[in-house]
Amino acid sequence: MKKTERPYLFCLGLAAAGILILILSLCIGAVPVPPGKVLAALNGTCEETYINNIILYTRIPRVCAGMIAGAALSSAGVVIQSVLSNSLASPHVLGVNAGAGFAVALVLAVFPFSIRFAPAAAFAGALTAVLVVLFISEKAKASKTSLILAGVAIECIFAAATEAVLLFKPYALAGYTDFRIGGFSGVPMSKLAVPGIVVPVIIIGLLLAAHYLDVMMLGTDTAQSLGISVKKARVVFLGTAALLSGLAVSFAGVLGFVGLLVPHLMRRIVGEGSRPLLLASAIGGAILLSVCDLLARTLFTPFEIPVGIIMSMIGGPFFIFLVFRRKKRKYD
Repeated sequence: MKKTERPYLFCLGLAAAGILILILSLCIGAVPVPPGKVLAALNGTCEETYINNIILYTRIPRVCAGMIAGAALSSAGVVIQSVLSNSLASPHVLGVNAGAGFAVALVLAVFPFSIRFAPAAAFAGALTAVLVVLFISEKAKASKTSLILAGVAIECIFAAATEAVLLFKPYALAGYTDFRIGGFSGVPMSKLAVPGIVVPVIIIGLLLAAHYLDVMMLGTDTAQSLGISVKKARVVFLGTAALLSGLAVSFAGVLGFVGLLVPHLMRRIVGEGSRPLLLASAIGGAILLSVCDLLARTLFTPFEIPVGIIMSMIGGPFFIFLVFRRKKRKYD
């Protein structure tokens, strides 16, 4: 087997694992459902109404939400780390979480009973934050340092604004808490219609344009000598990563560490090539969040804990591990 084929064979294995997780997620829960009845519910031949309701209106939306959010956040993480040449970068660096959080808090403060508008507000807030970061960095010549500094500044401003909104309008805290923790409980298929189409299309587009990421990772001078406008490419790729993150945040809430953890793990396995790394990270992110969701609703049955808590319990120690290993890594 050629060395270049091994990463794609690994991705094929990951896809098979993803199918297995999908089946387990549909069968396991507070009410166990045998695979035969799951299949019957899917093809409309199951005569037990409660099983139909569990599979069609609870578990399928949750599994789809986890896989879409995981693929989106992980792919965004790969793009951001590659463009910024920083292995500790993630969507958080672009102000995605803070911008989305502020928009949700503001909507809930102005319209207390309009929680249904929270996803649209989160998406708009995430994109607004990133557009501001890109505008500031462009005025500062769009260097890697200016991007990171602008992202940190916008993150702090939006976080402070969110706390101010919650301080003056404390009744907004009830709806905001669920968004801040993150999770897939109660996510209907209607909220997944747009992300379910747009996220795969964007990931396919990134796979087709992966060679530009490879060239940019060689350095600014090399990329420019090969005819690439680094500033424009950086803005386009980061804007695409922001769109992916905003789509995920719009229905899943704030889920930390996914865009950091998965690309790191996949890079150690498939290497630095952007195309196999993007593919492996998208599949790996989908699997990770699906597993976290499965744990969240089965560890303490019949009680459920938010997926964001499970993700933080995994991601926190991993981030500390990365801090200690950073100097030993070639990619930093």
